[in-house]
Amino acid sequence: MSPCQAVSPSRLQAVDVTTLRAVLAEWRPLLLPSRFEKAQQASPQALQIGLRSLSGSHWLEISWQAEAARLHTIPPPPRQGDGSTLAQQLQHGLRGLALVEIQQQGWERVVELGFARRPGEPVLRWLVVELMGRHSNLLLLDADRQVVALARQVKPQQSRLRPIGTGDPYQPPPPLAGEPPRLEESFESWQRRLRLVPLPLQQALRDAYQGISPALLRQLLPYGWGELSVDSISPEQWQQLWQGWRQWLEAVQMGRFSWQLEPAGYRCWAGSSGDTPAANPALAINQGMAAYFSEHLGAQLLVQQRQQLQHRLQATVERESRQASEQQALLDAVPEGEALQRRADALLSQLQPSRQCIEEAQKLYKTARKRRRSVAAITPRLEQHRQRLASLEASLTYLEQADSLEQVGSLVAELEALLAERGQRKPAGGRQRRRAGVIEGVPQPLELHTPSGLPVQIGRNHRQNEWIAFRQARRGDLWFHAQELPGSHVVLKSSERLASDADLQAAADLASHYSRGRGNRRVPVVMVPTEELQRIPGAAPGTVRHRGGSVLWGEPQRALSLLMEQKR
Repeated sequence: MSPCQAVSPSRLQAVDVTTLRAVLAEWRPLLLPSRFEKAQQASPQALQIGLRSLSGSHWLEISWQAEAARLHTIPPPPRQGDGSTLAQQLQHGLRGLALVEIQQQGWERVVELGFARRPGEPVLRWLVVELMGRHSNLLLLDADRQVVALARQVKPQQSRLRPIGTGDPYQPPPPLAGEPPRLEESFESWQRRLRLVPLPLQQALRDAYQGISPALLRQLLPYGWGELSVDSISPEQWQQLWQGWRQWLEAVQMGRFSWQLEPAGYRCWAGSSGDTPAANPALAINQGMAAYFSEHLGAQLLVQQRQQLQHRLQATVERESRQASEQQALLDAVPEGEALQRRADALLSQLQPSRQCIEEAQKLYKTARKRRRSVAAITPRLEQHRQRLASLEASLTYLEQADSLEQVGSLVAELEALLAERGQRKPAGGRQRRRAGVIEGVPQPLELHTPSGLPVQIGRNHRQNEWIAFRQARRGDLWFHAQELPGSHVVLKSSERLASDADLQAAADLASHYSRGRGNRRVPVVMVPTEELQRIPGAAPGTVRHRGGSVLWGEPQRALSLLMEQKR
């Protein structure tokens, strides 16, 4: 099973000392020694370091993010963030040096990477990684262990126990409470230590021993045992616990590590020699960690970006609706101009109208003419607002169905383009600001096949809709769209060969699935030859009008079955 097939837990599993030892066990034969090449800051709370050893180039990712503090190897990343202050400090401090030492003491979640000019020479720089939840940090020390650079300054008002900043002598974290776990300890001593105070078993383990994390407790204790009082555990249960405890300690001491995904997270140690997978590839734990955190952090980021874009889209919809209502109110007032005209006529139809009547009639004529002229100006403006509202409603539908950061990013770019066109987003200068609203690259619509093998293209945003409906469509292709509902354009490539009824039904099902009618059992879908489609001048990309067409009934659930088959 690949790392990305795990069920996403509600919370990320933290890197405990068992995981840390497993990661470093894979590092030592691979990275010692290796020459430092590059440092770049991929995100505000993560740094990437490039090293080169005899086996090739390797990249490490180190993060001090409170809920996802970690370190592991990663695939070669794109160039990014090398201009950050921290990355520049590490680039300057480690230039020309090689990684020659990897230290991790006892059961501490602290790793020290030693850099020297070459193996065998004194260490000139230490890169210290502290993986301790919200207290996590990354520090660069000189040969005298003075802090040269660090990811997070800790001021005295933040911590009276251990403030730390640039230029300070490095002080390690406070010593851990409890006893270090030892294989040499007897069953009687272990049991006596746990039964010293009548506590729940999981609390007794955490209080008595170092290195006991929530994940390790979940792996060591059968379900429900953590809440048992140590006074209520039977002799048979004590023996079962002791066997699991010994297996864990032996795995850590003997380096019997392996990557295993679990419903609630992951596991890095093998319970016994028979539990070790027959084929455990090199860097299996580091690769598993990289995939695990990439998937889960990516999912969190996707949720955040979707929420942010949803708020922006809804605010823009409200603004467009308000402006459209204002224009509609002006248009509704036009018929009153006829009444004003009649009132003016009545005033002047008197035998001898007074000067006051003449002046009032002239004012009424002027107001009536103004309202009649306003129709020519209001009507196109009102139509623009309606088109933009339709486009924004479609964007909200695309956003609801977006399942990747790339799709959300495309929708963000389209919104930026709309706001730039409206003049609602004023560039602040600089090349990137001047190019606001410009979307580059070739659109990548979703491409599927009907059960008979006929290609189908599905637009997941306005630009992709424009691309498949006008740029990629050929005579004979068929266009599908949910009737009177925001949704994707679907183009069946029937120009390649005659489409069967099953092909038409599959395309209609897909159009219903990728629309706001996804939750319905059946959705009416319009089918039109692509040559009958017309762009609407001045409208957003992907906005079309058409003549005629046929209506089919699509079933979103049936499309889901087709999608599942093609993902296998």
